[in-house]
Amino acid sequence: MKVSFQWLKDYIEFSLTPPELAETLTHIGLEVENLSEWQPVFQGIIVARMVSIHRHPQSDHLSICTVNDGQRDYSVVCGAPNLKVGERVALALEGSVLPDGGKISRSYFHGVLSEGMLCSEKELGLSENAAGIMVLDPNLPLGVPLEKAVGLQDWVLEVNITPNRADCLCLLGVAREVSALTGKPLRYPSPKEMDGKVDEGPGTTVTLERPDLCPRYVAQLILGVKIAPSPFWMRRRLEAVGVRSINNIVDVTNYVMLEMGQPLHAFNLDRLAEKRIVVRTAAPGEKFTTLDGMERTLPEEALMICDGKKPVALAGIMGGLNSEVQTESKNILLESAYFDPMGIRRTSKRIGLATEASLRFERGIDPNGALRAANRAAALMAELAGGKMAREAADNYPRKIEPQNIFLRAQRVNKILGTAIAPQKIQSYLQNFHLQVESENSDTFRVMIPTYRVDLQREIDLVEEVARLHGYLRIPVTLPSGRVSAEKKTKMRRAAERARDLFTACGFREVITYSFISPKALQDMKLFPPDKRAQALRIHNPLSEDQSVMRTTLIPGLLQVARNNIHRQNLDLKLFELGRVFSPRDDQELPEEIETLSGFLAGLREEESWSKPKAECDFFDLKGTLETLLDGLGVSGYRFLALQDEPFFQAGKVCQVEVNGKVLGEMGELHPDVSETWELGQQIFIFELNFQALAEEAEARRFFKPLARFPAIIRDLALVVDEKIAAGDILQTLWEANNGLITEIKLFDLYRGKPVPPGRKSLAFRLKYQEGDRTLTDREVNQLHQKVADLLVERYGGTFR
Repeated sequence: MKVSFQWLKDYIEFSLTPPELAETLTHIGLEVENLSEWQPVFQGIIVARMVSIHRHPQSDHLSICTVNDGQRDYSVVCGAPNLKVGERVALALEGSVLPDGGKISRSYFHGVLSEGMLCSEKELGLSENAAGIMVLDPNLPLGVPLEKAVGLQDWVLEVNITPNRADCLCLLGVAREVSALTGKPLRYPSPKEMDGKVDEGPGTTVTLERPDLCPRYVAQLILGVKIAPSPFWMRRRLEAVGVRSINNIVDVTNYVMLEMGQPLHAFNLDRLAEKRIVVRTAAPGEKFTTLDGMERTLPEEALMICDGKKPVALAGIMGGLNSEVQTESKNILLESAYFDPMGIRRTSKRIGLATEASLRFERGIDPNGALRAANRAAALMAELAGGKMAREAADNYPRKIEPQNIFLRAQRVNKILGTAIAPQKIQSYLQNFHLQVESENSDTFRVMIPTYRVDLQREIDLVEEVARLHGYLRIPVTLPSGRVSAEKKTKMRRAAERARDLFTACGFREVITYSFISPKALQDMKLFPPDKRAQALRIHNPLSEDQSVMRTTLIPGLLQVARNNIHRQNLDLKLFELGRVFSPRDDQELPEEIETLSGFLAGLREEESWSKPKAECDFFDLKGTLETLLDGLGVSGYRFLALQDEPFFQAGKVCQVEVNGKVLGEMGELHPDVSETWELGQQIFIFELNFQALAEEAEARRFFKPLARFPAIIRDLALVVDEKIAAGDILQTLWEANNGLITEIKLFDLYRGKPVPPGRKSLAFRLKYQEGDRTLTDREVNQLHQKVADLLVERYGGTFR
């Protein structure tokens, strides 16, 4: 929030300089992130009074003006249309410098001497208004430099208001903090400033159909207004804090919101059917066009402000286009309400619309300040727009929200803070924050919390208030004591850390992608219902369509990373991600969250070098990486089985990973059509595993196995079988035939061609026979080896080479 230093001084007088104020506010919890000085870009402009005006004898559009600076008269030739005797004007005398660098000098216009220049706001760089000269407040002293007279010299503090301090989202709230620090009294707008021209009766009614969502609604009428630009002082203050001036009515609503923290809205009363207000919730599928011209479909429970027939505003967020204050508007209905914070936040998030009003409503404003703010704004409107306010506002407040009491123990304060602050001092601190404090006994206080302090709900909150005013720097620094114990890692965490180490050792880099993806990304992977991965959970309030559903697989995020790298000529990639996917459940609203591991290879197997030929990554590089992972995690009983129907993999180059009969995932080459859709332009070998299930199969403890003391015997088998028979199946059969003597089996050769018949292949396996406590005989090995060979012939109909 931006705070004008000069504007702040309207509510409290203090001697702190802007840098001192910034430092002081930061020390009590209102962090000032930036401090900037506002300086006029002109020199020598003073306040003068128009004494007389005469027509120029030689020109139809020029006038000869006599102006006085409090000491003498000056003759100035001017062509502005809004000249009026008695008004205060901005006078640039000889030697004055304008923002564009132009220097004023005495000049003759058609034979008449002009001793200076009467300036417009545009000529002074204060606004784009060039329709006439700048007309000043008639009470400004003469001869005073303009920048001093109208407060152009200012400092602006950018304060980071924490979410719990909604009371400080206004000038009066910050002024209360300064008052507590300095002990200076707070100046509220005087009763005179709250009064305006009055007319009889409220003239309208307010009906609350949902008092739980709108506990209070104040409607004040201001009749017979004239829409015009706001006076310079108001426009300047709004501009200083980053608010664009619109017109006198709308500017007043923004001004009072920034002053008192109460969001207001002005309706064109003549466009309200039946001249009354009804507060209700939106009907299912109801549409409404807000002031920004956007037609929005409203969620159920969205609170609407309606007239007798139609909605005219989205409560607490933005008004409607159908009740906008326009140039011809004559009568105004001013809204000042208190809405349920959760209701406003829920609606704001669901429709993706946040405003300065919704920010304040969803953090919590003062329900008992609505009428005061309405009266303040109505009085300003009557003053600046020439209207009359109704003598009495329509105030529907069925159940008044009362201040709550909190008991505070001085002993508890000192125990938490580690201080020795006297009870009387604690009471003084709280009273400085404008809290009513009564002593219950020598150690306990009853503190009445005003309704604008929504952050004070428990005793510990009051302890914090004492700490803020006492000074955090005065609280003794002590080291915490206690027994520190090592964190016990879960099986999942140990497996995740080990997996990251193994992939890093294999040359992979870890990436982290968004949990939200585009529905189109799943379609681009050829995933369609009834595949559960295509039935992603949609987000109610997505940031964009590209992040509108929760991912059911990590692969789209990885392919996006691959595309970004490949398009930047980073072609050799080894990347993995360990994260959660979200699988919808038919019987529950929330999805199942599954820890998943995914990764891919692309490009060269190793960095290009003169000492070795280039070699591209292939299917077996990825398979070897997964074998390293599984072995490193202590997983046994894993198999890679051929898979036929997987939409985003290349047929014949995909397999599923099975561990002890459980399917944990798949791996293979990305389908060329998918690769083309994602604009990858090269082969991608990708995998995805259910890491949650894999971690359960991991063996955390590793056992040492002594090295064999006796020699091994090696036997080879070269089996010719049909092409459709997988080598993995044969390996599985070999292990099943093992009686404990086979310690290692390897596939070391694959051959196709003469003399092997077409449609068949030769697979060569090497078997290692070994016993731990003796040397095996050739007879034993030959018997077992023959038994294994016979089993293979019987099961697969093969022949031996």
